[in-house]
Amino acid sequence: MTQLAERSDALALDTSPEGFTLTWQQRLILRHSSDRPCLWMGAGVADIAMFRGNFSIKDKLHEKIALPDVAVSDTADGWRLHFSRGSTLTATLHIAIDEQGRLKLDLQNGDPSHNRIWLRLAASPDDHIYGCGEQFSCFDLRGKPFPLWSSEQGVGRNKKSYVTWQADCLENAGGDYYWTFFPQPTFVSTQKYYCHVENSCYMNFDFSAPTYHELALWEGNATLRIECATSWIALLEKLTALLGRQPALPDWIYDGVILGIQGGTEVCQQKLDRMREAGVKVNGIWAQDWSGIRMTSFGKRVMWNWQWNSDHYPQLDSRIRQWKEQGVQFLSYINPYVASDKALCAEAAARGFLAKDAAGEDYLVEFGEFYGGVIDLTNPEAYDWFKGVIRQNMIALGCGGWMADFGEYLPTDARLHNGVSAEIMHNAWPALWAKCNYEALQESGKLGEILFFMRAGYTGSQRYCTMMWAGDQNVDWSLDDGLASVVPAALSLAMSGHGLHHCDIGGYTTLFEMKRSKELLLRWCDFSAFTPMMRTHEGNRPSDNWQFDSDDETIAHFARMTTVFTTLKPYLKQAVAQNAATGLPVMRPLFLHYDDDATTYTLKYQYLLGADLLVAPVHEQGRHDWTLYLPQDSWIHLWSGERYQGGEITLEAPLGQPPVFYRAESEWASLFATLRHI
Repeated sequence: MTQLAERSDALALDTSPEGFTLTWQQRLILRHSSDRPCLWMGAGVADIAMFRGNFSIKDKLHEKIALPDVAVSDTADGWRLHFSRGSTLTATLHIAIDEQGRLKLDLQNGDPSHNRIWLRLAASPDDHIYGCGEQFSCFDLRGKPFPLWSSEQGVGRNKKSYVTWQADCLENAGGDYYWTFFPQPTFVSTQKYYCHVENSCYMNFDFSAPTYHELALWEGNATLRIECATSWIALLEKLTALLGRQPALPDWIYDGVILGIQGGTEVCQQKLDRMREAGVKVNGIWAQDWSGIRMTSFGKRVMWNWQWNSDHYPQLDSRIRQWKEQGVQFLSYINPYVASDKALCAEAAARGFLAKDAAGEDYLVEFGEFYGGVIDLTNPEAYDWFKGVIRQNMIALGCGGWMADFGEYLPTDARLHNGVSAEIMHNAWPALWAKCNYEALQESGKLGEILFFMRAGYTGSQRYCTMMWAGDQNVDWSLDDGLASVVPAALSLAMSGHGLHHCDIGGYTTLFEMKRSKELLLRWCDFSAFTPMMRTHEGNRPSDNWQFDSDDETIAHFARMTTVFTTLKPYLKQAVAQNAATGLPVMRPLFLHYDDDATTYTLKYQYLLGADLLVAPVHEQGRHDWTLYLPQDSWIHLWSGERYQGGEITLEAPLGQPPVFYRAESEWASLFATLRHI
């Protein structure tokens, strides 16, 4: 006999002698029977090795056991499901609706020695899946497994590419399609629900099977929260209400490009003068080498001693004030590690602020021909001390922002002040690093005035990181690690609840005879003019790369595209304000506004900027035209003024005219029309 139990109009548990189904707001969430169980448990020992942020992860699995039998009992707020196999292997699932109206699933293995869980959520074969943090190679995640572990993103990121093979041979650094700085155990289904797992252990979300999604966790307990909505916009509002939202950007962000410059105060001044005299709109100088430089075989690296190097940057304090009066901010650089041969590391070590190794000694990580100590952010005194470093050495200096780099290098064998395993803390570390920066701004009264941006993230970064950047793309045209990869990265992050994203104009990683070409830099500039923030980077080997001032034509190109960007300021500010208020991202998948159009669910290299601009960046070398898809609507080509109604089209796309369209009915149509005359 089948029995149906309901805890609300939305939540129903249907039991039978064969098993049960759990339905939430007309979505089938769990399906269990003795021959097709939804829950497995096991025991294993993690084998995790790190070299320069690249991880080799294996599981010494002792057993994996299905739990076919289930007994259901009522609780005050839901049900308790007791899973078992025989009399010794058990697990408990508590099903309830939390105080905010979300479905909450609490899962606990019965034996502490069983530290592995595999939970299968019901799926439909035609579901599309998005999210899981920042994914560079895939936007629709259906059909593949996605291990979730914060690491370097890899160089090449495609096991079929020569660059990836070279990087793997050098130091296991090639990566794969799922490698990411910012994993997150959150996915969104086209059934218009999200599922978020609150744990921070290693996980693998496998979307390969047609009728279920298998969530594997290297922990003996798990908490899941699930919400549904009738529209994508409402669903993202609910997701970001859970995870948090980014504050609005400082107003100066929209006033031009932030120039990535290295080499000292006068080099910055000379490059700034040349660009501004040529009509380039410049709102900032980002000098990551403000604390000094260290030369390695990889290229020019920053000195990880987070204080102004007055020998390298003489009179920087007075020049910062001068630049700020001219509308130009100065941005610096920091990360949560300190070079072992410098003063800050010595101070941190003397005060007991570094993470320890198994022997109780300070844990020094090899970062590429030098070592760094790991600031133990779980130690309240160390955390406050490092916030003080930010306040005193950067904010008090007058910095308008900084790159808060790294966060993904926490070794899993480190010993932390809070006593929690570093294997469990590893994924959570970037969000803790973001919180440290956020609170330094908040306590200084500078939130909304100063900006920091990060590449690494996890659950919580939505609330504490003011801007993400896409990390270290290659200076090439590859789909998995070049210009193109930034678009699915931004869109997957948007569907994970973080709506502010930008990238290094021109890419960063310059290895294996890669050199940034003029064409690549100009195409990347075209793309970045239609994002929330423009910022250049010289790359790790600046002399090998075409730079923004390499010739007059390039400077003129930046002058034009920064004028386009600054003209869009009121439109961008509105989109950013929407993100801050409701979690609606600035760079959006097309289906957020055209959810009845099936084609939009498969597009990963074009996006909506706000609701009214459609952008399809040219990401192939030597192209003079481009093919893209327009959902059914009345569209106007930004550069020619020609009207289109929808469908696949091919058009001319010369440098300086990236494929961009605007909705004819947009309230911003008159503003967009002015861009044709720039």
